[in-house]
Amino acid sequence: MLKDFLPISKEDMDKRKIKQLDFIYVCGDAYVDHPSFGHAIISRVLEKEGFSVGIIAQPNWKDCEDFKKLGTPKYAFLVSAGNIDSMVNHYTVNKKIRHTDLYSPGGKANMRPDRATIVYCNRIKEAFPKAKIIIGGVEASLRRFAHYDYWDNKVRRSILFDTRADVLTYGMGEKIITQLAHELKNGKEISQTNIDGCVYVRTNIDYLKDYVEIPSFEDVSTDKVSYAKATAMQYFEQDPIRGRAIVQKCQGKYLVQNKPMMPLSTKELDEVYSLPYMRTYHPMYEKDGGVPAISEVKFSITNTRGCYGACNFCALTFHQGRMVTSRSEKSVLDEAKMLTQDKDFKGYIHDVGGPTANFYGPACDKQKEKGTCKGRQCLYPTPCKNLKIDHKRYLRLLQKMREIPKIKKVFIRSGIRYDYLIYDKDIEFFYELAKHHVSGQLKVAPEHISDNVLSKMGKPSKEVYDKFSKKFYEINKKIGKEQYLVPYLMSSHPGSTINDAIYLAEYIKENNLHPEQVQDFYPTPFTISTCMFYTELDPFTLEKVYVPKTYEEKQMQRALLQFNKKENYSLVYKALKMAGREDLIGYDKKCLIRPPKANNTSKSQKKEGNKNGTDFRRKKGVPKSKGQPKERNRKTNKR
Repeated sequence: MLKDFLPISKEDMDKRKIKQLDFIYVCGDAYVDHPSFGHAIISRVLEKEGFSVGIIAQPNWKDCEDFKKLGTPKYAFLVSAGNIDSMVNHYTVNKKIRHTDLYSPGGKANMRPDRATIVYCNRIKEAFPKAKIIIGGVEASLRRFAHYDYWDNKVRRSILFDTRADVLTYGMGEKIITQLAHELKNGKEISQTNIDGCVYVRTNIDYLKDYVEIPSFEDVSTDKVSYAKATAMQYFEQDPIRGRAIVQKCQGKYLVQNKPMMPLSTKELDEVYSLPYMRTYHPMYEKDGGVPAISEVKFSITNTRGCYGACNFCALTFHQGRMVTSRSEKSVLDEAKMLTQDKDFKGYIHDVGGPTANFYGPACDKQKEKGTCKGRQCLYPTPCKNLKIDHKRYLRLLQKMREIPKIKKVFIRSGIRYDYLIYDKDIEFFYELAKHHVSGQLKVAPEHISDNVLSKMGKPSKEVYDKFSKKFYEINKKIGKEQYLVPYLMSSHPGSTINDAIYLAEYIKENNLHPEQVQDFYPTPFTISTCMFYTELDPFTLEKVYVPKTYEEKQMQRALLQFNKKENYSLVYKALKMAGREDLIGYDKKCLIRPPKANNTSKSQKKEGNKNGTDFRRKKGVPKSKGQPKERNRKTNKR
């Protein structure tokens, strides 16, 4: 096998002596041949199976010329918007255009279109009307059913209809694409495929034996109760063992989702991560300064997939699934040794984790045979009695990694589930985490502290986080380290009222926190929380949910979480007045802000006053007003 980047031009095809490629992968990201990028994994997996693959990265979508440069593939075009949904990539939660894109050369924005998967497929159809198209990746995966679209503020039909693709693959696609490729090679028509993990459109479903039919596109786009019911039904079938096919009618046709594909086994995961990746961006991007996203992952190691945390605002349940699988210890250590040989390696492994770093295997033995529980989450509202809470395997891996020559430090920067950690009665991992794997700050995600909001998030109660926080600082005191927790907090999540936001602000004040990571809830496609945002209903109970939707209220809730910032003063003041919480405006230590200055003269008033001969400038000998208190020094008072 030629150790090189995959073909991006006819010249590259000639070098590999390829006359016609089996598959051509069209991607919204720059071409980075690293296992943190979906296009790299799928392409390398196909190459291992004996298929030739070419890459068209970030084509010019204004016409179809770029889509023709590798010719037509023997079997199919593979299309993905990239590692992130193209609309999330382009727009902030306030629908403002982002000015950078970490997945593009030089971090340049606008290198892909809005709704990239749709645009690319339509350009391919224009260039090659008879070409077969398989879509996948996050954008396709999370838009596979009729879905609420935040940017259009309406329910859109499945992306399959708008792309006119033949098949949609959802979830982690290695097994799916391998089976599809071999079916095509063996002469099977793509329209006849019936592989797990696939979605397709049919005019007749008489062949289906075991399936559940959810409310149609027409119903969910006009009735919010139907939308909520459809979301719950989709969620309950999202399991590769007990899940059934799902059917949704749309404009006289049937959208059919087969049950999810089984996750890769440990052996299969090891094979995927041992493929001959170049582990960097294509040299054609050197002139632009490279692709920024590689810096985040170049010296990081993915050792798990899946997450049984099942937070309602996270799409992982619908993409990677709730079944956690992990690589073998040998595979991870071999990759760590390989990283130490890189010329840019400075001795630091930036991360060893996955969606949740300290989930290092299935939640329980039952999952292996019967799948995930339909009506029970593993951690929420309390840990399931069958949940295996054990950090020993993960700890042993980290200990062995620290012993590898040239490695100075191994950090853990992907998410730590603090509730899972504090439920572990063996505190050895907690001590080692603080002693060896934190660099001054440990980022954790309580998200909120109001039980009213946490219940809508699917997150544990405030008391669990408080218990974890107390233990963290106790351990650091014992080991003689000054380290801090950095909490991720979220404003305006469904369920959050102004009073809930104020309650969180009071908690921040009481605990002397200075949150730097504050995220306004972003209704991304196909999450339980997005369903709540759109329908104002809990899809599991159909009970009403309060949803902050106006721009002003969302701004106030966000400002309350950073009430110390001078620029947030007017919003915080307005929120407290509106909620009748003037008790938090004053000079008492519990107050969030001070009262407005008595002579708070505006610039316009000053200008007008000067015109009339009134001088508002500070007179000699009169001290300056101190105004609003400055934010405390983070270096000396981070808690």
